[in-house]
Order: sequence, then structure tokens, then C-alpha cells
Amino acid sequence: MGHDALVANLQEDLLINILRHSEDIGKCAVHITTQIREIIGSRVVALFETNPGGSQCLIGACPERRQGMFKHAELARLVERAGCIEEPTLVMPGEGEIGGLLKKLDMQASFVVPLRVGREIFGLLLLLDIMDSRGIEKILDALKDVSGLLSLILKNSFLFRNLETLVEQRTAALRASEARSLAILRIALDGFWIADRTGKICDVNEAYCRMSGYTHEELLQMTIQHVEAVVSEAEVLAHIQRVLAGEHARSETTHRRKDGGPLFVEVSAQRLPGSEERIFAFMRDITERKQAEQERERLQEQLAQAQKMESVGRLAGGVAHDFNNMLSVILGHTELAMEQLEPSLPLRADLEEIRKAAQRSADLTRQLLAFARKQAIAPRVLDLNDTVAGILKMLQRLIGEEIHLAWKPGAELWPIKMDPTQIDQILANLCVNARDAIVGQGEILIETKNVIFDGAFLPEGPEPVPGEYVLLAVGDNGCGMDQETLEHIFEPFFTTKEVGCGTGLGLATIYGIVKQNHGHITVHSEPGKGACFKIFLPRYQDSAAGDRLNESTRTVHGGHETVLLVEDEPAILKMVGMMLEKLGYRVLRAATPGEALRLAREYGSEIQLLVTDVVMPEMSGRDLVEQLQAVYPNLKGLFMSGYTADLIARHGVLEDGVQFIQKPFSKIDLADKIRQVLNKTCRETSEPAQT
Repeated sequence: MGHDALVANLQEDLLINILRHSEDIGKCAVHITTQIREIIGSRVVALFETNPGGSQCLIGACPERRQGMFKHAELARLVERAGCIEEPTLVMPGEGEIGGLLKKLDMQASFVVPLRVGREIFGLLLLLDIMDSRGIEKILDALKDVSGLLSLILKNSFLFRNLETLVEQRTAALRASEARSLAILRIALDGFWIADRTGKICDVNEAYCRMSGYTHEELLQMTIQHVEAVVSEAEVLAHIQRVLAGEHARSETTHRRKDGGPLFVEVSAQRLPGSEERIFAFMRDITERKQAEQERERLQEQLAQAQKMESVGRLAGGVAHDFNNMLSVILGHTELAMEQLEPSLPLRADLEEIRKAAQRSADLTRQLLAFARKQAIAPRVLDLNDTVAGILKMLQRLIGEEIHLAWKPGAELWPIKMDPTQIDQILANLCVNARDAIVGQGEILIETKNVIFDGAFLPEGPEPVPGEYVLLAVGDNGCGMDQETLEHIFEPFFTTKEVGCGTGLGLATIYGIVKQNHGHITVHSEPGKGACFKIFLPRYQDSAAGDRLNESTRTVHGGHETVLLVEDEPAILKMVGMMLEKLGYRVLRAATPGEALRLAREYGSEIQLLVTDVVMPEMSGRDLVEQLQAVYPNLKGLFMSGYTADLIARHGVLEDGVQFIQKPFSKIDLADKIRQVLNKTCRETSEPAQT
């Protein structure tokens, strides 16, 4: 017999026993144990009632002639230990204390089924020495299903005997009605109702009233369709018809509480015995479980998003290294070739176009790494208008063709000092958020201008510092945000997007970038009126700042010092060496760290600067610098690499005070960086350390 048939047979018989024998627990126990033994196939089935002190009292066993066996000391010990089990359990001979007792008694697999209502245990059902082990798991499931009804029988009997004086004063009809009501409705901790074929609720217990928030009287005026939140009226009626036809239905659904909130329930329904027009159903509140599942799904989606971004970062990092190396060679040789031509020659103009294309390619790589959060942070003086203009095409691709991207650059913008990749990251995050807030067509406006914080104007927010700032504003005409959302938007992992559509880290990252650069950020938004983010970045106060913004106007400063150049890529070793020689430096070239150590021993303190790649065979650039500086304490070091920030950091290069230049770089950038390293205050000589 299948699981459903077992459960249906047992439950129907148990309900009949509740109605027919609720006054006599002994008769009820005889019928129950006999029916279970016949259906399941156990040598002995015994039903015990749990006394207030916790001991077990035998109230019925099948076959009856075997009742005396429970006086045996070892079997009495087995019953005592079984009374401590809290869930229906299959016990195998030799497993644990109870299994050991079974083995001593020469019994096979047995079932222990505690009978409880809520946290109170009212009895114990034992199925000893199962004769046929086939389908034993289905038998356990069936026993779990009927344990609730058996528990009701015992509690009903307990209440009946304790209310005997009151019950005797009433008519026999009233006694039967009260017993049925107590057993089926008021005792159950799970929700319970009886409904007719139209879905009208005919009776309901207090537990469901507490679960739903409705009063008993309110629910009796309602139908199942009124509280059902996800299933249509037609589906509810069809479900009722199936149950009335004999189907035992179990499902999960969502009811609507009186306050409008969801009530997640597990429903078990079947036809009311003796009636062709009514069904009864138990409802178990599973709201906490569902909420935990939803939270787990949300966290899994966040993890998947983070893993996806990490994969993008790894891909970008792998491409960036080789791409940056190739661009370094292209840019370097182009610059060197241009220096040998007169500005008026057509070939010089062609080379300038090559240089610009290579620089744009380098910027593309930089932007890709910025979005993947793999770019090394390298602040420099820049014109915000130029930086924004350089990313507009990529932003337009991000937001799509339906949204118009408007650009309003401010006139005579002051310089700022900041890593341009951070500007890219800010704009990408803000524009993607604006895109998601716009339904259909819309507009995103990017604007820059100079502003001054003084007594007459201070932006909203905590303690803005007075001074001169450059404003970067991003506004949209999307759905906007309410005040409660505005209070949380910069918190990590806070997001209003659907699960899987955002990590909740974008605005938190922007906030961190702005604060890292001593800036200030504000946001203004109202529902239905779009949003506008304003970022105020401090003006870079340096009289020579304007000269550094345009490479064509910058002066190249070379030198005469001896430089040891270490690079395992031959094309870059050749190109950077030529750059350094053009700048006037004496260059010692090494293709490996071992060769660099040999040259250092040969030239000793004549070497003032070591320019080395970070990731190389034999040893890393950091190890090479440390090894040489141990012998020549005044030797300066400059690292260069085309790898991403996370890999460089693992080699100890991005620490405070360490000098680094990201590939690809121009001759002017290299010249500036070398002078910056060499001009730092140091001892005049680089003598070997005393040993």
C-alpha cells in the first residue's frame, strides 16, 4: 500500500475513534493499536499515556495477550528511554541504548513515535519488531503524519477525565460536541478550520485567529478566497472539489493577514468524515522558515554577483598585462620617432594619430580595470572636463540608446588631483543607477563647474569644509527616491533593486572614493522627480598644475645619473632603455634579476636608481630591490608593471612610500617620475653597507 493510502486509512480510522470512543481511552487504544498492526505489520504495537511526572502508562497493546511483556525489566527500560525521544524515529538493533535493548530482546527494527501537542508530550506509540522492512521509510513518514491525530486523542482523553464533573452535568449530545471541538479545534497549536464546498469558513480555532489577526467572528463571515493571497478563486474551488472527492491534499501557500502582511502556511486538507459537503484543514505557520529561505536566496544572489565580478576582474587582469606591455612598446617607439621629425612633416602628423589611438587604447584598458576594481590607484593632476569627455562613449554604451546622455562642461575648470580611474568608476556607477531608475526614454545630465564653499553657500551634509571645489553633478529624470531610501543609500549592501540586479556596493564605493579624496557628496531626490548627485572635489592648489595638464606643454626634465633597468620583456627593455638614454641618463640593461645582480656588483655605488619590472622569473622586483638596498642603502627604486593592482599588491609594491609607475607610460611621465624619485632627500653617496 502506498504512503498516501496508509496515511488516509490510518487518519480516517483515528478520526472515527475520536468521535466514537472519546469517553473510553481504553477502547480507543485497542482500535488504534489493532488497526496500526494490521496495516503496517509489527509483532507488537503498544500505546502509552504520559503521566504528569513523565512516566509512561500502558493503555493498550495489540495483541492484548502480549501486554504483560512490558513488565519485563529490560522492556520497561526500553519504554522509559523511548519516552525521552522527541521526534518519530526508526531504531535499528544495536544502535544506541534503545537499539542495544532491542538486540538483547532479540527484536528487529522498531519505531518510536512520541505523541505531542506543541511542546507537551501526552503519550508514546511503539511498533516493536517490524516483520517486513520493505518500504520502511514510507512507514515512518506515515507514522509522522498520524502522530498529530494520535496526540489529539490522548490530550482529548486527558481533558475529558479532568473535566468529568462538568461533563456529567451535560447531555450526552453536548459531551460529544465538546469532545470533538476540544480535540479538533481548540487543542491544536496549528491553525484549523472547517469549510463547505463554496469555501465558506464554518468553524475555526483560536490558533488560526492568532496567526491571521482576524477574530473568530470575522473569519466565520469570510471564505477561503478572502484570505488566500496567491491562488485564484477558481483554483480554490477546484481544490475543494478534489478534496471532497477523496484527495488528501498537502501544499504550501500564502494567506493574507488582517494587517495586509503575508502569512506563509503549510496546508493539509481532506474531506470531513461523515460529510459530503465539508472539508477540514490544518495550517502550520512557516513564515519564519520562508523568510529565512528568502534571505538565504538573497545572500546567494549577492555571492553569485560578487563571483561574477571577480571573474570579470580576473579576465580583465589577464588581458591587461599583455595589452599594457604591447601599448608601452607602441607608445614609446612612437614618441621616440616623433622626436626625430620636424613638426611640419606629414609623417609626424601620422605618428601623432598613432600615439593618440594607442593612448585611447590604454585609457580603455584603464577603464575596464576600474570597473573590475583591479586598477592601481595613482592620483595625478587632471582636468575633470577632459576626463569626463574621455569616458562619454563608454557611458552611452552602458545606458543604451533610449536614454539621452547630456554633457555640460564648466568653463575654465580648476585642476583637481585624483586618479582618473576613480572618476570613471563614479560616473559608471551613477549612470547605471540612473539608467535603472528610468522607465523607457529619459535623460541623464553630467555637469561640471567651479564652486566656492563659504558663509554664503555650504552644501547639505556633515561638516563641509569651506574652500574652492570642482563640482561633478549627475542628474536624471527617473523614478526618484523617498526620504527613507535617501537615509540608507550609502550603506554597504543596501539596494532597492531586485534580487540579482545589484550588489548594493556601488554608492558605498562612490562615497568611499569621494571621502578618500577629501571631497563631499550630496544627493537630492523626490519620488517621481528624478535624482541628482553632486560631488565636490577640492581644487588642486599648485601654480604649476596647469602646465602638467597638457603633455604638449610640459617640460621634459632628464638627468645624468646611472640607471639600472631590469625588464624580462625584450621589446620593453629596449624601448624604455632608449627613452632613458634620450633623457640623458646612463643606462645599464638587464633582462633577468640574476643579470641585474651581476651588473650591480660590477658598477656598485655608481648606480643611483633601479627601475625594475614587478613580476619576473627568478625573483620579484620587490625582492631584487630589497637585496640590492641591503648592500647599497641609498639606492633608489622605481617599480613598473602592466599587471593589475591585486597581483602587484601581493608582491608588496603598493605599500605606502613605494614608488610605482603603471604601464603603459609616456616619456614625459617616466621623466617626471624618475626626477620625483631621485630628487627626494637622501644621503649623497651610495656606499656599500659595512659587514
